[in-house]
Amino acid sequence: MDGKGFIEDGALTVKNGKIVFVGKSAATTNIEAETKINAKGKVAMPGLINCHTHVPMTLFRGIAEDQPLDTWLKETIWPLEAKLRPEDVYVGALLGCLEMIKSGTTCFADMYFHEDMVAKATEKSGLRGVLAEGIIEAGHKMLGKIMFHKSVSFAKRFHGYANDRVRTMLGPHAAYSCRPDLLKKITERASELNIGVHLHLAESNTMFREFEKKYGSSEVEFLDKIGFLKNHVLAAHCINLSREDMHILSKCSVNVVHVPVANMKLGLGAAKIKDLVDLGVNVGLGTDGPASNNSLDMFETMKIAALLQKITYQNPTVMPVYEVLEMATINGAKALGLEENVGSLEVGKKADIVLVDLSKPHLKPLHNIYASIVYSARGSDVDTVIVNGKILMENRQVKTLDEQTVMEEAEKTSLDLMCR
Repeated sequence: MDGKGFIEDGALTVKNGKIVFVGKSAATTNIEAETKINAKGKVAMPGLINCHTHVPMTLFRGIAEDQPLDTWLKETIWPLEAKLRPEDVYVGALLGCLEMIKSGTTCFADMYFHEDMVAKATEKSGLRGVLAEGIIEAGHKMLGKIMFHKSVSFAKRFHGYANDRVRTMLGPHAAYSCRPDLLKKITERASELNIGVHLHLAESNTMFREFEKKYGSSEVEFLDKIGFLKNHVLAAHCINLSREDMHILSKCSVNVVHVPVANMKLGLGAAKIKDLVDLGVNVGLGTDGPASNNSLDMFETMKIAALLQKITYQNPTVMPVYEVLEMATINGAKALGLEENVGSLEVGKKADIVLVDLSKPHLKPLHNIYASIVYSARGSDVDTVIVNGKILMENRQVKTLDEQTVMEEAEKTSLDLMCR
């Protein structure tokens, strides 16, 4: 994904967690290595990057189905989240990390509560994460103040954690759930700490109308007016955008995360991604949380992202396969501020690599490798996952986590949570 195309009969050499050679396998015959992986019949590609999720919500998978967003949040999700304990979040995050390893995601951006537990799960699993402790005010000024300080404390403590596999951001939930003065404090603090901000933006028509009635402008116009968009901003959803909003996002170099599956499931609509890309906006892909998706499989997200755009514009040429793959790899890395380290298989970058097994009926015959990955491959086709040069999974066997224990603990924790 460095623009140089596909290498047939290729090889990668990794040393001290970094890629030191990319090229034809014939050039590596004299290299001595501690570990050699025979990837014949497989394709090596950069690990997929999930730019927006709430990983601990694996515990809520399947409990709030077929509901509008407002009902989904207020009647099921928020009441359950009020009962969450730090140890619950850790268990849910471990399950999410296991699912991501098994489906080829090597890096993810997360926003949730008790995010220190997500950081610890990320460390244990071996994955890479850009994590944000959520900030939500929802009309309670003191709550917003407490959560702001907690988010800042988390960001300072965990930036560079787990051998620098964990980076941090500040996590205001949305423009509608944080007051203007709090949003200003957030952007000022993010600037001082030299980190980004991760939020939901222009997600719901209902919330858009309420926000416009209250402030006399769209969320994007409002955030631009108060100087919020001057930092590195990771904005998820971005469905209800005017043309002016799109120009502002482009002008301010905001990174947009397309979240097609959750948007469709909650009936929120389709983001106009082609328009954003045409304006030069960097777009990554995300799954959202497992309560609203209900999967963390980025292969599924790639396919649905492409198909949704084609039907939205009624144009089959929109969002071609290579562009989709860029969104899931190098564009995702840019969105998280990690493009110097990950997102493509290049000498000097961190060795975040996945091997996809092509010896499957649904991947034969192989005419176009990019189309096969985007339209035909599934997360379960991932054979090997490497992060920072460490093998996390080989031959579908996860090395960093006990799969059965993680799943059993999650089942037990979720049941206990429902009974509280």
